[in-house]
Parts: sequence; C-alpha cells; structure tokens
Amino acid sequence: MKTYQYILLAFVAFLTVSCGTIEQQEITELPSVPVKVVQVSASEAASYIAASGKVEAGQNANLSTRVMGNVTQVHVKVGDKVTKGQTLINISNADLTAQKAQVEAYIVQAESGLKNAEKDFQRFKSLFEKESASQKELDDMTTRFEVAKANVEAAQQMRKGVEAQFAYTNVKAPFSGVVVNSFIKEGMMANPGMPLISLEDAKNYQVVASISESDISGITEDTKAVIYVKSIEKEFEGKIIELSPSAQNTGGQYLVKIAISETEKALRSGMFVNVKFQIKPSEKGAVQITIPTSALIKKGQLTGVYVVTDDQVVILRWLRLGRTYNDKVEVISGLAENERFILSQEGHLYNGAKVTF
Repeated sequence: MKTYQYILLAFVAFLTVSCGTIEQQEITELPSVPVKVVQVSASEAASYIAASGKVEAGQNANLSTRVMGNVTQVHVKVGDKVTKGQTLINISNADLTAQKAQVEAYIVQAESGLKNAEKDFQRFKSLFEKESASQKELDDMTTRFEVAKANVEAAQQMRKGVEAQFAYTNVKAPFSGVVVNSFIKEGMMANPGMPLISLEDAKNYQVVASISESDISGITEDTKAVIYVKSIEKEFEGKIIELSPSAQNTGGQYLVKIAISETEKALRSGMFVNVKFQIKPSEKGAVQITIPTSALIKKGQLTGVYVVTDDQVVILRWLRLGRTYNDKVEVISGLAENERFILSQEGHLYNGAKVTF
C-alpha cells in the first residue's frame, strides 16, 4: 500500500513540475510586440501662444425690411452668389401705392390753396399801400399765405417719405457675397425688422480667437499668427486686425480678430481652427519637448506614454502636459531629452512587455 502512495506522490510532483515548466516556457516565450519608436527631441523654449477660434466672414448681414407686406417674389436661394445692389426679395407695395395717391391728391389741394392765398395776399398788400385795407386785414392775409406755403412743404415731405418706403419693398444686397440662409418664402408676411436673408462675403474671411488673461499680454497687433484648419488640414498666415482690450462680456477671454491673408474654396464660415501666435522666447536657453498627440495613453484623468528602455522593455510613464497645437502637445514633465517612446504598435502593450523595432 505504501509503495502505491509513493508512486502516486511522485507522479503528482512530476506533473506539477512539468506544468510549471510549461507555464514558465509560455511566459518567457511570449512574442515581442512590433512597435514604431521615436526619440524625444528638444527645441527652443515655447515661442508661441496657442489658442482656438472659429472662421467668420469679414462681412455678414441679416437683411430685413421696414415695411409690412406679403412677399411676392424671392429671387435667390441658399448658396447663390449675389452682387452689390442686386434685388433679392420683392414685397407687395399696394398699401404704399394707395398712400402715395392720397399724398399726391393732398399736394394738389395744398398747391391750389397756396395759389389762392398768394393772390389774396398780393391784393390786400396793394390795397394796404393805397390805404384801402387795414393792417389787421393784411396780417390775416399774410398768415394765410404762410400757412398755405407750410401745407405745401408738408405735403411734399410726406411724398418723400412714402417714396422712401418703396425702396424697402425691394430688398437688395448691400455687398457682393453668397446667400447662407433664407428665412422667408413667397406668400409669407414680412414684418419690420424680421430677418429675411442672411448674406456673407465669401472672399474675405477672418478668425475670432479667444485668449486667456495669462497670455493676452504677450500679443500685440504686430504679432504674427499661423492658422491651422484641421477639417481641411490647411495652414494660413494671418494678420491681427482687432485686439479686444476687455474681457468683461466674454467670460474672461479676450477676443482677437485675425484676417486670413489668402483663402481657398474649401474654407467655410464656422470652421473651428487652432491659432499659433509667434512671440519671443520667455527664457533664454530654455528647451521645449513636444510629442505627437497620437502617442498619448489616457486612463481616467491620467495621461502618459509608453517609454522603451535600453533592454527594449516597455514602461508606461505618466506625463504633465502643456499647450497643444495641431497634432503636437508640449510635455512639461515626465520625459527627458533623447528618451525613446512608442508612436504606434501592432499588438497589445503593457508594462514590462518586450518590443521589437
């Protein structure tokens, strides 16, 4: 019986040792992960201020009218290009036509009254000189004559006012541009001040960027700006045309307007951009480390990068980051110059994994 127990224990021990050896072999023989490695390089200290913004048209307007009436015709649609002075919308002017007819009748009546008053004035003036009319009669005729002249002047001003209203029944483009929105259709009622057509200048674009109070002191109207539009992957040079002196009504952010020196067809109003304002280095001899944002590893609120040791072993290093511009981010701490980090890999990475280049 004891002999069988010894044999059983020996067999179990052999299996345990064998399994441990197999597991150890499996661990030590895990394949290395192919990776793309980049060496950390340092450049001159941060010589720019990064900000975000949005593309806007240099000129834009919501066109409306001062008269009330039915829209009889809409000549344009969204996307149409228009020229300055082109008629965009016609509004019914039947009411104004009736008002003008009434004013014209009143002018005829006032002018007729003026002629009669002038004749009476001249007659009584002659009689007064011959001492055949009293001073009071002459004063009455003079007053009547002056009132008649005032009535004619008032009627003529009323006619000018009505004629001016006719201009608002034809909504015209104040500048050349493109129709970006339409708020009205034929047959609808147009009301004074109600937006009818939205128009933008499609040739002259500008960027409105928000700058924090810690950075605004480093920017002047002579500061050079580089604008990157991520959606079309294009960079444009810009010139600061307006620098807001106050952040009272903008949530603590200072607004900077930048004119885009050249445009292209792919650029659209409303596109989000990154702006880099080139400033003087803050500290002589200081260096800056930047890495691609695609190399970052995020876990919760922590952000890090996989660093490769001399033995080709991976270590996850947590970082403290600074400014971001385009696809680059500044590393304040966590990486040293000439260290190697992983830009991309072809397998699963973890602390202690072996890699091949």
